[in-house]
Amino acid sequence: MFIGQYDHHLEEKGRLSIPKKFRSQLEAGAVISQGLDGCLFLYPRAAWEKLIAKLGELPLTQTDARSFTRSLSFGASEVEIDRLGRILLPEYLRKFASIMGDCVIAGAVERIEIWDKSKFTKYTQDINSRAEEIAEKLSGSGI
Repeated sequence: MFIGQYDHHLEEKGRLSIPKKFRSQLEAGAVISQGLDGCLFLYPRAAWEKLIAKLGELPLTQTDARSFTRSLSFGASEVEIDRLGRILLPEYLRKFASIMGDCVIAGAVERIEIWDKSKFTKYTQDINSRAEEIAEKLSGSGI
């Protein structure tokens, strides 16, 4: 389980230090991909494989299913954590998420999200201002 948020800085060569608290869950491998809302998703390999299996069950005839599957898989890359606890963010993913310097690494339960710091601040201000409204909409979901 991934929870919490950590401020980090992307190194000039595109390396990003993963919080120590998250590293052990990524030791068996990890996959980083384009995410939603302008961030990157970082999954442990096993969680990524489960997600891809579920996406593979979606009807190939549905345009949205094809588009979403493509968005995640076209923009994905396997990553390894080096001995210093860093991963290399591919340049195309850095551009996708506008991550050039300060960033936030946030736990999102089954995955890690990597955000440009200014985007993250704006996004969290928005969802925090609507927290009650969002909770009410989800109340029928058993949460």
